[in-house]
Amino acid sequence: MPETAHHEQHIPDYGTVTIRPLDPATDARVIHTWVSQERAAFWGMTNLTEAQVAEIYAHMATLDTHHAHLVTKDDEPAALLQTYDPAADRLSECYEVRPGDIGVHLLLAPAAPDAHRPGWTSALLTVVADYVLRVLDRTRVVVDPDVRNTKAITRFERQGFTPGPEVVLPEIDLPDVYLPEKRARLAFLTRERAYAAATGTV
Repeated sequence: MPETAHHEQHIPDYGTVTIRPLDPATDARVIHTWVSQERAAFWGMTNLTEAQVAEIYAHMATLDTHHAHLVTKDDEPAALLQTYDPAADRLSECYEVRPGDIGVHLLLAPAAPDAHRPGWTSALLTVVADYVLRVLDRTRVVVDPDVRNTKAITRFERQGFTPGPEVVLPEIDLPDVYLPEKRARLAFLTRERAYAAATGTV
């Protein structure tokens, strides 16, 4: 199964969620509006131009180990999803990678100022978990939010993720990519835990 398979899932009383490969040429504009906001500071792209954002994701599209996806809800952009092989990432220096692991980064679209959307994030995360665990046929999801991003950490724990250790991801300084050192809190979600969370038994 390709790491950028198309996935569509309908959730009653919520809507239809679609996950598809990100198109750097056509999706860069909406992604840039998200990553340039202060709320996305932990994403590390607040100072980039739209062209630079497009260039980053065009480069990612050439990789076999890291992939970007656009998540929509009822055809409206809802989130940026990045998946990657932890064994081919700096994360592998911070924990013991198991066969079947998949790394995930998720940036949610900002809510409208007057929006009231209880359960919105939980439903979206349920679809994302189903996508990476069932459609991509992986057995465990690992996330690495910045330790200062307490909102994301709490959100993952509510979704059934098991808290892991605090780690320091090393700086990456290569011609094609630069990533500063990052202090992160790992969390893990197995297929069993995801099912329990989805059915309310976790």
